[in-house]
Amino acid sequence: MTTQAQAAGRGTVRRLAGALHRRPRLRLTLLLTAPLLWLAVLYLGSLSVLFVSAFWTTDSFTSQVVKVFSTDNFHALFTTPVYRQVILRSVGVALAVTVVCAVIAFPLAFYTARVAKPRWRSLLVVAILTPLWASYLVKVYAWRLILSEGGLADWVLKPVGLSGPGFGLPATVLTLTYLWLPYMILPVHTALERLPAGLLDASADLGARPGRTFRSVALPMVLPSVAAGSVFTFSLSLGDYITVQIVGGKTQLIGNLVYSDIELNLPMAAALGTVPVVVIVLYLLAMRRTGALSSL
Repeated sequence: MTTQAQAAGRGTVRRLAGALHRRPRLRLTLLLTAPLLWLAVLYLGSLSVLFVSAFWTTDSFTSQVVKVFSTDNFHALFTTPVYRQVILRSVGVALAVTVVCAVIAFPLAFYTARVAKPRWRSLLVVAILTPLWASYLVKVYAWRLILSEGGLADWVLKPVGLSGPGFGLPATVLTLTYLWLPYMILPVHTALERLPAGLLDASADLGARPGRTFRSVALPMVLPSVAAGSVFTFSLSLGDYITVQIVGGKTQLIGNLVYSDIELNLPMAAALGTVPVVVIVLYLLAMRRTGALSSL
C-alpha cells in the first residue's frame, strides 16, 4: 500500500513537472508571484501610505492627525523659505557627492582595470570594497575625529598654514563621498575592464592624443557605467540624515526635517518624505536615457 502511494505521488510530481515544463509562462508566473507580492504589499504599499498621509493635517492644539484631505503640507513645502532651502541644499549635496565620486573614481578605476598587473587587480578590488565591511557609524565617527578641531586634518594642513574644514556642509560632502565612493568605482572598473584594448591602440595609431582618446573613445563607452554608479551615490546621499547630524554642524537636510517632524507633525514629515522619492524617480528617468539602468 505504501509502495502504491509512493508511486502515485511520484506520478503526480512528474505530471506537475511536465505541465510546468510545457508552460514556461506559468512557471515564470509562479516563480515571480511571491517576490512581486512582497514588493507590492511592503514596499509599494508603504509608499502609498506615505503619499496618502502627506495629504492629512494635524490638530494645532493636540498634535493629533486629522484624516482630512488637504494640500496645505505641499503648499508649505514650496512657499516656506526654510523648506525650499533645505530641499535645494539636499539635492545640491547629493549632486556634489556624485560629481566628486565620479572625478575620484575614474582614475582609480582606470588604474585597477587597465594599468595594474592582472594578478593585483582582484586584490585592489577587494581593497576598494573593504571600507564597506566596516560599520556605517564607525566610519562617520572616524571622520568626525579627523575633521574635529585639532584632529588629523588640522595636523596635516597646519604646516602649510591651513586648517581642516571643521563641521558643516563641506564635511558632510567629504564624508558622504568616502561612504559611497565604492559604489561608483565598481561599475566604472567593470566598464573599463571590458573596454577592448584594440580601440585605444587604434586611436593612438590614428594620431589621437591621450586626451582625445579619452574624450572620443573611452568616455562615451564608460559614461553609462558612470551614470549607473551615480544612481547609488545620488540616492544614498539624498536619503542620508545621520552623517549630517554627526559632521554637519548646524546644517539641515531633508532627512533631518523628517526625523524632527515625525513625532509632532506626521503628515508634514510624510510630505517631506515624498520629495526624495519624487526626485529619485525623476533622476532614474533621466539616467534611463543614458543606458545606465542596463549597466546596474
